[in-house]
Amino acid sequence: MAVSTTFSGCKLEALLLKCSSSSSPSPSRALPAAFLGQNRRTVIQRGVIRCDAQPSDAFAITDAPNNATTLSALEQLKTSAADRYTKERSSIVVIGLSVHTAPVEMREKLAIPEAEWPRAIAELCSLNHIEEAAVLSTCNRMEIYVLALSQHRGVKEVTEWMSKTSSVPVSELCQHRFLLYNNDATQHLFEVSAGLDSLVLGEGQILAQVKQVVKVGQGVNGFGRNISGLFKHAITVGKRVRTETNIASGAVSVSSAAVELACMKLPEASLDNARMLVIGAGKMGKLVIKHLVAKGCKKMVVVNRTEKRVAAIREEMKDIEIIYKPLSEILTCASEADVVFTSTASENPLFLKDDVKDLPPASKDVRRPSLFC
Repeated sequence: MAVSTTFSGCKLEALLLKCSSSSSPSPSRALPAAFLGQNRRTVIQRGVIRCDAQPSDAFAITDAPNNATTLSALEQLKTSAADRYTKERSSIVVIGLSVHTAPVEMREKLAIPEAEWPRAIAELCSLNHIEEAAVLSTCNRMEIYVLALSQHRGVKEVTEWMSKTSSVPVSELCQHRFLLYNNDATQHLFEVSAGLDSLVLGEGQILAQVKQVVKVGQGVNGFGRNISGLFKHAITVGKRVRTETNIASGAVSVSSAAVELACMKLPEASLDNARMLVIGAGKMGKLVIKHLVAKGCKKMVVVNRTEKRVAAIREEMKDIEIIYKPLSEILTCASEADVVFTSTASENPLFLKDDVKDLPPASKDVRRPSLFC
């Protein structure tokens, strides 16, 4: 049992003098008068008065065995599992699937549209062991970067969240996911930003997608100092790699590689006369058109769901003849084309085996069956 009371200096000295004078003479109860004026806190412990110099006036009665028990319990708490979070440092972790580790069917189920990245960050940061988060979701990869209080628990919670949002079982996710921590996670993002982890080595579109992660994350709770700093450094690395090396020379995207392949397969000097068909007028479709124009193509047909995007591309490239056709005429357009480029987000096949089998031969200038890129 312990009692603590605060006294002013003079009252405390009077009380101590009274206690010492009323008690029987005993060495254990003797108190030098010179000592009384130097201290403001006195503890009476099993009949022994102990004085410590303290700025505040205090009077307490404590029990030695209870004190020892309290110290013992404190030591146990410090060495117990309850203290593990104060000893384990937060870690940067990336949990992801890419074109190198997972089939396209699984990546499509896990993909998160850009408009939903803030919601995903908020949900991830609501998990018990996640402090910060970011989402990098493209056609070739789905990666989640987090600052985790505990590596193992953080990975478990994020994996379960991915399974819940995609309806892909955890066991199946674990077969195709990759996990990287701290320095390895940082190096991976730097390689991604530099185009070293892309399907086409050195492609530049991924750097723009990394920049978009930072742009979308601005002002989002959960896109904190550590994760945002990591992505900003990755952008700097990506820029330096493209500036200080030759990685960006040649075909550096899937769209440019497709155009290069078509040029290799076509007879020489036939590109100007070849009938080009581009299906899809999104980002990839527009890149295909730009690469075709760079190779000297002046005329092409573009099939799209609506004419709005095609009209915008036509306005941007006024010297090029771009003919719009609705998606319902896709088979007719394919039968009249020598080279067909497909770049849509359709989940269903655009051409079936019977459709391709019934296509007529290419024009005389091309002198070969139609090419699909």
